[in-house]
Amino acid sequence: MQRVNFSMVSEFILVGLSDAPEVRFLLFVLFLIIYLATMAGNITILIATSTDTHLHNPMYFFLGNLSLLDILCPTVTVLKMLEALLLEKKVISFTGCMLQLFFLIDAVGTEIFLLAVMAYDRYVAICHPLQYMNIMSMKLCAHLALGTWVVGLLNSLLHTSLIFTLPFCDSNQVDQYYCDIPPMLALSCSSTYSRELVILTVAGVLGSGAFVVTLISYIYILWAILCMKSSESRHKAFSTCGSHLTVVCLFYGTTICTYVRPSSTYSPHQDRIVSM
Repeated sequence: MQRVNFSMVSEFILVGLSDAPEVRFLLFVLFLIIYLATMAGNITILIATSTDTHLHNPMYFFLGNLSLLDILCPTVTVLKMLEALLLEKKVISFTGCMLQLFFLIDAVGTEIFLLAVMAYDRYVAICHPLQYMNIMSMKLCAHLALGTWVVGLLNSLLHTSLIFTLPFCDSNQVDQYYCDIPPMLALSCSSTYSRELVILTVAGVLGSGAFVVTLISYIYILWAILCMKSSESRHKAFSTCGSHLTVVCLFYGTTICTYVRPSSTYSPHQDRIVSM
């Protein structure tokens, strides 16, 4: 492909989707159903936690924030994917790609911190039930939730600025369904080592901090549950934390596989599978 100057790159082409018409239509229907189901479920949770006074407590407050993130993330990525599948519009502007990556990293980063806060909330609820409402006041919950959004926003600003100040001069074909860090780094025609180092360091420090909070919280939760004498109490405690723990494992697993690695090990095929 003819080399172009960085200033001339005004758009990218998303090439991660199939070109076969029959496959495209099936994928469109599949992703549309999944997207609508995701939207319906999370909007229902948001409405319920906002209108039902019985759900005005810390656990459901954080769940509402999580649902908002789970609306933002697929909306940022899936809508463009559906357009590409249905109308074969695989082109995304430079600004559109930058905004897509910004909101994606914002949602992913915020969710990592929010899951840590939710783990701490479950720790207080199970290990200190009598002091729960005093410790987890709604004022504290609001501050914690706001903190996760602010840190996620700042983290995304840093990552996006590091990526989109790189020169793209060899190719504008993004080997993924959407604009993401690994495929954008792979497109740059200059050395990305120093920026990758910053990205991995920041992600490592922030991600490890959130992971440690989550891990320690669940160690204490597990110990408290095992010390419960009543099987009914143990079952109730496990059911309260089970769904959150499942989300944590899936989220950390896919995030680590996608982002915590150097670009030299980037595999488009693997990333497309993980992103599903």
